[in-house]
Amino acid sequence: MNLFLTSNPGGLIWEDGVSKQGFLDGSNGFVDELRALWQENMRGLMIAAYPDSFEQNDYDAKAFTYAFNLSGLPVEGFDVYDYRRKEMSPKDLAEYDIIILSGGHVPTQNKFFREIHLAENIMDFDGIVIGISAGTMNCASLVYAMPELEGESLDKNYQRFIVGLGLSDYNIIPHYDYLKDVILDGQKMIDDIACSDSEGREFIALTDGSYILIKDNEKGVLYGEAYRIHNGSVRPMCEAGQHIELYTA
Repeated sequence: MNLFLTSNPGGLIWEDGVSKQGFLDGSNGFVDELRALWQENMRGLMIAAYPDSFEQNDYDAKAFTYAFNLSGLPVEGFDVYDYRRKEMSPKDLAEYDIIILSGGHVPTQNKFFREIHLAENIMDFDGIVIGISAGTMNCASLVYAMPELEGESLDKNYQRFIVGLGLSDYNIIPHYDYLKDVILDGQKMIDDIACSDSEGREFIALTDGSYILIKDNEKGVLYGEAYRIHNGSVRPMCEAGQHIELYTA
């Protein structure tokens, strides 16, 4: 498996609340790294974050098909896995060359992944997996589900750490460039919530356009601007246009 853990790989552009289709984000060599792994007649699967949002899921799958082809990565198309599809097995996944784990609400997606036993089914997948935002976060063995909806940070029953897919050991916070200025329940999402939760833990905060690539279970390589959140502090980890090898996969 070649695993790309992204914050936002492009392809879907939001302008004034409207989603538009476009190129993949080639920043930090993302498209080049994909192209090095690309083969002819690639067939894709998009696993939804919101399994009952059929219309949106279909739109996203078509948008990604357009974006990959537009970016010089020809793909036949992306099938959708949501509540319309009842079963999944390793054999089913083996029919695809690339799997996208969509972005969305982390606990909602995590629940769906558990329902379809994705952790067991995807473990031996021999292709390309691209996590996007929540999909990236849910790839961890133990996921940091940072509160993101109003009331979640105040809810004593909200689980901030949940079991994930086990594809990596990295706790990732996507969209750092946006979230560092966001206030949730009267607290700053990064400086107050994430930093408080980082005591004795490490989070990797990715800006959009940055990503981690893990090839065949080797050590991960971090590409682009990112920050280390650990024991209540935020420190630069990597700069735009640069890359560093990480400690473990």
